[in-house]
Amino acid sequence: MRLLHTADWHLGRTLEGRSRLEEQQAILDEIIQIIEEENIDAVLMAGDVFDSVNPPAAAEEMFYEAMARMSDNGRVPVIVIAGNHDHPERLAASRTLLQKHGIHLRGYPGIDPVIVPLSEERLYVQTLPYPSESRLKQAFMQEATEIDLRDAYNQKVQEIFQRLAASRQAGDTLVGMSHLFIAGSDATDSERPIEVGGAYTVTADSLPEHAVYTALGHMHRPQDVRGAGGPARYSGSPLAYSFSEAGQQKSVTIVDTNDNQNEARISTIPLTAGKPLSIWKARNGLAELQQWVEEKRDWNAWVEVDVYVENQLSIEDIHALRTEHTGLLTIRPVYSRQELDPVESKKHIPIDQLFERFYEKQSGGAVPDPSVTNLFLELIQQEDG
Repeated sequence: MRLLHTADWHLGRTLEGRSRLEEQQAILDEIIQIIEEENIDAVLMAGDVFDSVNPPAAAEEMFYEAMARMSDNGRVPVIVIAGNHDHPERLAASRTLLQKHGIHLRGYPGIDPVIVPLSEERLYVQTLPYPSESRLKQAFMQEATEIDLRDAYNQKVQEIFQRLAASRQAGDTLVGMSHLFIAGSDATDSERPIEVGGAYTVTADSLPEHAVYTALGHMHRPQDVRGAGGPARYSGSPLAYSFSEAGQQKSVTIVDTNDNQNEARISTIPLTAGKPLSIWKARNGLAELQQWVEEKRDWNAWVEVDVYVENQLSIEDIHALRTEHTGLLTIRPVYSRQELDPVESKKHIPIDQLFERFYEKQSGGAVPDPSVTNLFLELIQQEDG
C-alpha cells in the first residue's frame, strides 16, 4: 500500500496582503501530478485545508476541484480532517455526497474510523480532527462532565485513539491521523498557537502505538516526531507562509507499507511550485539594495529586507524599489545606534536638540525631519502659553 501524506494547505492565506491563490493552485497541481506518477493508493490530508473558518469562495472552489482530481472518480480515496483553522461543520458539510466519490471528510473528533477497502486489504484510519476543548465537548457531551478536559487533555486524546482502534480487524493497515501540537515539535512563526481556547500540547506517547504510521498536521516545518510508539510525522505545509520558513524545502511524505501491514518505509518528494521566501541584509545601505534590485536578484521570490541606513528612507525611495521589484514586501530600515549624553549633562541642552536625541533613541538612530522638530516646538509653545 502506498500513501501520500500532506497537510496545512491554508488555502486563501495571503502574505503581507498579497494573494497566493495562484501559487496554491500550482502546488495542488504538483501534488496531483505526484499522486498519478507515484501510483498512490490513498491520500491523507491532515488538516488546515483553509486559512480561516470563513474562506474566500475562490479557495473553496479550488479545494473541491482538487478533491475531484485527486480522487480520480473514486479510484484514489482521499481522507481529510479539520485543523484548527478550519470550520469543522463547514468542512464536513458535503461529506455524504463526497464519500460516494471516495472522499472522506471529518470535522469533529469522534470514534468512527475511516475504513477504505483497497484491493485485497483495508486501510483503517484513526482520524482525530483538531481536538480543541470545545470540539471535544461537542463530540462527547455525556463524557465531558466525567473528566476535566483541561487537566486531562493528553489522556483524552490517547483514549480517543484507543477507541478508534476498537473495530480493527486482523490484516487491516492501521494508520493514525490528527492535527495536534506534539510537545517538542519545531514550530515556525506562521502557525497560529493551537493552545488558544483551552487546548494543550500532547506528548508523543499519546499517539496510536500500533499504527504503521501517524500522519500529523499543524507544524509547517516537515519533521519526524520523536518518542512516538510508531512512525509519526508532520508533512509540513506545501508553501512557506512566513519568513521564518525561508530556505525550507517543502515536500509531501510517501508511506509504503509491507505485506504484513506492520511496517512502513517513509520517504519524501520535494515540492517546487510556488515562490520561495528570501531575506536580504543590505548592510551597505540603500545603494546596495538598489543594486540588488537592478540585478533582478531573487526576481521570482517574496523578499523581506533589512537595509542599514543613517537617516529615514523616503516614501519615494520605498515606492521606487517596490515598483521595480514587485516581490519586495517588507523594507525595514535599521539605524546605527548612537551613544546619548548622560542625563545630568542634558539640562543645558536646547529643547530642540533634546527632542532630536530623544527621537534618535526611540527610532533606533534616525534623524527627525526639521518639520517634525518644528511641530514639536510649536506644541511646546502652545502648552507653555
